[in-house]
Amino acid sequence: MAKGKAPRRTLDSYTLRNINKTIKAGDCVLMRPAERSKPQYVARIERIEADARGGNVKVHVRWYYRPEESIGGRRQFHGSKEVFLSDHYDVQSADTIEAKCTVHSFKRYTKLDAVGNDDFFCRFEYNSATGAFNPDRVAVYCKCEMPYNPDDLMVQCEGCSDWFHPACIEMTAEEVKLLDHYFCETCLTEDAKKLQNSLASSVDLDTKTCSDYMSKFKFRILYRGKDLTSEEREEKYKVIFLNKLKLNAIPKILYFIIL
Repeated sequence: MAKGKAPRRTLDSYTLRNINKTIKAGDCVLMRPAERSKPQYVARIERIEADARGGNVKVHVRWYYRPEESIGGRRQFHGSKEVFLSDHYDVQSADTIEAKCTVHSFKRYTKLDAVGNDDFFCRFEYNSATGAFNPDRVAVYCKCEMPYNPDDLMVQCEGCSDWFHPACIEMTAEEVKLLDHYFCETCLTEDAKKLQNSLASSVDLDTKTCSDYMSKFKFRILYRGKDLTSEEREEKYKVIFLNKLKLNAIPKILYFIIL
């Protein structure tokens, strides 16, 4: 008579001696890939089970896919630490677990002060058979209308609260980091046009008037890395503002002037 399959029991937790860490259902882990040249697999533990003697420990996992493992592949807006929670379940030996990790929500990940090697984030669920994502749409930002990539530096407009890539607004990352305030072209255009129409007939503006208007539009002036005295700064305001006014170019000087 054939022997029946040995019963297995579910474990509340299990200590991995090779890494001296205790795992339980709900934990996220890094698992040894089939090829050592490949990155570690990311998985969420669904259940831990062992044989009657507590040996031969297996973990039931739900895989996270990296963007390059999905049908559509990696795209520009995918973060370097982004993973998708898939519908792909599996059973693996607990011995293949190499480390514990944390898969954050997208919102929580963006608030981390520092991102470690064991930090990841997930904002999509992924159907491994169809390649479909849930949610199937996400907010887009900037002129390029791309979803937010937390790896990329962006600057927020104080008017409309939209976010912009430096390159899309013809700025460098270094210039953006120096900004105290930023207003996008759309938010500035209406007020700038009103200002231009009201002043176009006059070029005899006093320094205070020019300074007030420049301040209103949140311009920031750098003069070759030097700090200017208040008098020098006011004079620069006047010269720049008048020149731009004469050139009918007020809407074009949007956020940053480097002299």
